[in-house]
Amino acid sequence: MTFLIRPANMGDLQPIYEMAKRTGGGFTNLPPDKKALFAKLERSAAGFDRVGDVVADDLYVFVLQNTLTGEVRGTCQIFGNVGQKWPFYSYRIGALTQHSVELERTFRADILNLSTDLEGATEVGGLFLHPGERAGGLGMLIARSRYLFIRNHRQRFADRTIAELRGVIDEAGGSPFWDGVAGRFFGMSFQEADEFNAKFGNQFIADLMPKHPVYIAMLPESAKTVIGVPHPSGRAAMRMLENEGFAWENYIDIFDGGPTMTARTDQIRSIREAKDVTITEIRKFVGEQKVDQKKLLTLGRLHTFKAAYGWMDDRGDDVIIDAETARALNISVGDQVTYVGRS
Repeated sequence: MTFLIRPANMGDLQPIYEMAKRTGGGFTNLPPDKKALFAKLERSAAGFDRVGDVVADDLYVFVLQNTLTGEVRGTCQIFGNVGQKWPFYSYRIGALTQHSVELERTFRADILNLSTDLEGATEVGGLFLHPGERAGGLGMLIARSRYLFIRNHRQRFADRTIAELRGVIDEAGGSPFWDGVAGRFFGMSFQEADEFNAKFGNQFIADLMPKHPVYIAMLPESAKTVIGVPHPSGRAAMRMLENEGFAWENYIDIFDGGPTMTARTDQIRSIREAKDVTITEIRKFVGEQKVDQKKLLTLGRLHTFKAAYGWMDDRGDDVIIDAETARALNISVGDQVTYVGRS
């Protein structure tokens, strides 16, 4: 059985919607709203269709498809240049140090500053894998395929890439961080604000949120303890990001307090280590075909981009690929592919 990554199309609306209903809230890039998802797919189609290789406010939506059944079992997104239509807000954790001569004491206060520092970056997000497929490295396939797409369309993306991880959500679907900070100023629950943001953007934050720094010491303990903490379901994603060279640099989401990871685009591991080769032979079997010997392979540009795991033997002048992967990706001898090691 082979799974492949390909650009999403309008025919994928229903399966994407079914996955969105499973996210459990706080997943702003994948709202369980058909109208919003339809708009995303329209915008994605426009991004893939756009002529010219310059950084722009594009959205690229991809799906994970089972080539045997045709079922869509996962999805992910790339935002070419965030903060162009609306300001891209984050909280940046800073510090204010003050000294009292009379008391002979120095006080250090941690504060949250409303910031648009990350405006203009490329964002990877919207990754969701159907619960029935969370094995076999498919989450890594979805995540890393985005980096190879960025690499092979490098001029369309910024020099900085970010990834927002969902923060802690309680059993009732609320956010302790929202309740302790922004919720005090908006008169709406986290679920209402989250849904509004997914459909219309977070400009209302700019309109209503106080611009003054927020002293963390003044927040309730329930809010303080979740600052920069990913949702339990996002811990594996955070480890994958760190393995790719992303780091947490004290930026958090303004809604749920989840960490925003950042990296220099050209230093992302998959981008840095990927190689371009030309296929010289296709065989039924390549080597011992152990799972840990698989490579992540991609080919094609824009609408024709595809990615999958496969076995490959790169001998320099001779590059051999297994027949099943060649069929799944429609690879022929003489085609150029990009690959990177699985681990």
